[in-house]
Amino acid sequence: MTTRTTAEVPLTATKHGLDVETRTQAIALLNARLADVIDLELQAKQAHWNVKGPNFIGLHELFDQVAEAAAKFKDEIAERAVMLGGIAVGTAQAVVERTTLPPYPAEAQDWHAHVDCVSSALARFGTALRQAIEDATELEDAVTADLFTEIAHEIDKYMWFVEAHASRP
Repeated sequence: MTTRTTAEVPLTATKHGLDVETRTQAIALLNARLADVIDLELQAKQAHWNVKGPNFIGLHELFDQVAEAAAKFKDEIAERAVMLGGIAVGTAQAVVERTTLPPYPAEAQDWHAHVDCVSSALARFGTALRQAIEDATELEDAVTADLFTEIAHEIDKYMWFVEAHASRP
């Protein structure tokens, strides 16, 4: 069996008002951020499962909230790609290949390390979302831009929550 990339998969016919080229580019943007948000969900769960230290319960619960939010965002992103006539590409192989988030060190146990890792992942995802907002706006796909904007707002909030646990002078 031959594996086809998303670029080779034709769009599903739809009466959507956006033209094929715009939808194709928007779907590529959505799938790029889908890989990131799936990675974010897994990284937050990694932290949730393994955090230790005096801030355990607060961070354990916060990391779970980040994972739950990421799970919601992945559905919204994937569903938008399909609404546009595309395919949501959220396989483990695609995530590994496409994520732009920094790798999560499996050996991290100290709560400081988890705060740093999760806040770094949130920051990177937030940056990618802001670029995706610009790109979707340039494509004149206001709905996709709005979706990315809503998600970016929530990601910024969670980054603030996580960074509030970081030691700063």
